[in-house]
Amino acid sequence: MLIFNKHEDLVAHLQAHLNPQATLGFVPTMGALHEGHLSLLRASLLQNSHTVISIFVNPTQFNNPEDLLKYPRTLDHDVELIAGVSPEILIYAPTVEDIYNGNTKAESYEFDGLENVMEGEFRPGHFNGVGTVVKRLFEIVRPQNAYFGEKDFQQLQIVKKLVEKEQLPVTIVPCPIFREANGLAMSSRNERLSAEERNQAALIYKTLLLAKEQFKQHEPHVVIDFVRSQFKAHSLFELEYFTIADEQQLLPCNAKESGKKYRAFIAVFANKIRLIDTISLN
Repeated sequence: MLIFNKHEDLVAHLQAHLNPQATLGFVPTMGALHEGHLSLLRASLLQNSHTVISIFVNPTQFNNPEDLLKYPRTLDHDVELIAGVSPEILIYAPTVEDIYNGNTKAESYEFDGLENVMEGEFRPGHFNGVGTVVKRLFEIVRPQNAYFGEKDFQQLQIVKKLVEKEQLPVTIVPCPIFREANGLAMSSRNERLSAEERNQAALIYKTLLLAKEQFKQHEPHVVIDFVRSQFKAHSLFELEYFTIADEQQLLPCNAKESGKKYRAFIAVFANKIRLIDTISLN
């Protein structure tokens, strides 16, 4: 396995080994890898001649310093998992200095309102941090294709908007959510849950499935009230938000419109550990 800690070394290697016909796929991550991340790597390997994965816990997208401090960092294990997928995958594991060059500060972006709802409302500045690091990584790696999971669907739409506004020459490839056996969306944060909390967190996906069924027959406010009642009945969980929005603009849906695609978004705290999930309602 080739692991690069400095962007200059990665760039030099890519320039030396990529021929003009080569295609480069890229999977940006914050490490603590799980099967969801590995599915992104497999998709990239199928569609490109070369693949790079980045492992970087980006400080500018954390509005909660405690969350940044506790975010799992498991580089050695991550490398083992990547090698199990393919030893040909290139790993870029930079330092904060390598990415930010002494100025660990997020740029300010306008994402046409996508940044102001849901995660943007509850995590101020989060998407400026995401946009800053993703643009920097794209500039370093220069991939033709970049792979993002649909669990972070709002982030996916933000990255698409970033590419559009900054006119970046990369195609964003969405990939399906990977779930644990009980339906819980795979996330690096799941590792911080106790066995009992992880088991009980199956409620999140079960509630989303019920919400999808209800959405077929009822208006959004009925579905929202139902979801709120489900979590009020469980002392382990604190519901931060449940929103039904159209997939393109992410605007809250008050009444269903024909021809629009809708999606449910949820954020839940389980003993201070924040879990998000989403499901298509069409």
